[in-house]
Amino acid sequence: MTDSAAGQADPREEILAIVDEHDEVVGEAPRAEAYARGLRHRCVFIEVRDARGRLFVHRRTPTKLVFPSRYDMFVGGVVGAGESYDDAALREAQEELGVRGLPRPTPLFKFLYDDGAGHSWWSSLYEVRCDLPVDPQAEEVAWHDFVTDDELERRLGTWEWVPDGLAAYHRLRAFRAA
Repeated sequence: MTDSAAGQADPREEILAIVDEHDEVVGEAPRAEAYARGLRHRCVFIEVRDARGRLFVHRRTPTKLVFPSRYDMFVGGVVGAGESYDDAALREAQEELGVRGLPRPTPLFKFLYDDGAGHSWWSSLYEVRCDLPVDPQAEEVAWHDFVTDDELERRLGTWEWVPDGLAAYHRLRAFRAA
């Protein structure tokens, strides 16, 4: 199915692997059904830094299916059925940043995100350095910039962040502090 306005595949129809509490595949479902029924699936989060060590931060478009118009300090998204976390991380980073030839993101750790209100997914967190000029995907990114860690810290209390990205950010800080 295509979205007639954008001429692209409808993200609601993307087939996702449905997983259990141990990240074992138990079935498949279209993304819209997985979201509507609160089915646990897989996602990737990629921390992107430029050559100066600044972090890529963006605001999601208002048309996003989950957490529209919120800020995020990661690029990423769902892992398609039959796709590995590593392949999804590279695909999502290149798509959202609008680049080709990005180095393969480095995996850091996995965690189960569950907000207790029907949003639950296994999350694999990665990091990558992007020395290429970015041209973010207009359907995904409404605004973007590379910011210092201090600037990000100042914005944590003033901008409305995606809750799963914020959870991943706090886990990443704890991981690096250990």
